[in-house]
Amino acid sequence: MTSLFYSQPIKWPLMAWTFAVLAGVGAPFAALLMLAGEPDTVHPIKAIAPLLALGLMGMGMIASAAAGRFWTGFALALICGAVLVLALQALGSPGLSSIAATGFVFCIASLSFAARGALFAKSGGGRGWWIALAVVAGEAAIIATAWAEPGAIPQWLLVLLPAQWASIAIEASITGMGWQVAGAALVALGGTAAATMLVAKLWPARWTYSVMFTAWLALSALVWWSGFGGLGESAKDDNQDKVRTSLLVLVPETQP
Repeated sequence: MTSLFYSQPIKWPLMAWTFAVLAGVGAPFAALLMLAGEPDTVHPIKAIAPLLALGLMGMGMIASAAAGRFWTGFALALICGAVLVLALQALGSPGLSSIAATGFVFCIASLSFAARGALFAKSGGGRGWWIALAVVAGEAAIIATAWAEPGAIPQWLLVLLPAQWASIAIEASITGMGWQVAGAALVALGGTAAATMLVAKLWPARWTYSVMFTAWLALSALVWWSGFGGLGESAKDDNQDKVRTSLLVLVPETQP
């Protein structure tokens, strides 16, 4: 049995930390700036939850893999989340429904993402952060497509993504609504964090991967049956009516 710490030097550390900052803070903040200038009809504020989720994932996963330290990725992901929330307030976005609820969601999501980064550091050695970067880029591309074109990504694919789970939970913490699905998403994030930590702790034993894979599918099913499928149908209707453009974030629009 090993710990969640990995001390082998990584390949190209400066590039690794640069990508961690870009994925965690730079890209989400740039997207928020661009969306802030969009006309009201496209409701850019509804992208808040997925951008926060992707920021937590980018920083938590890549930083944990780059440092070879689970707690480093976890702490930096929380700092990243706090920075993005402050940036949102500076841009004039509505306040959080509950700071405590949002902080709790950030903690659970950061645990899950940092655990995956720690596993990548173990399994990929000095190139573990490359794996983390690829995973972050892949999930970000899928979620961005789902936000831009509701219905373009199958619901069964979205429900498999931990970043999607984090987005659902963050949405509920921002709006104070949708906690039935969000509760399942938090359970899924916590469950995958525990399963991933088990694999990392027992590395190089490979049989634990079956446990992690089974847990991931079972928890995805839990999120689906909690009502996630209904979110997709709602998003399609919203897109047809041109009222909402995101199946991820449903923040009420403020009146001028």
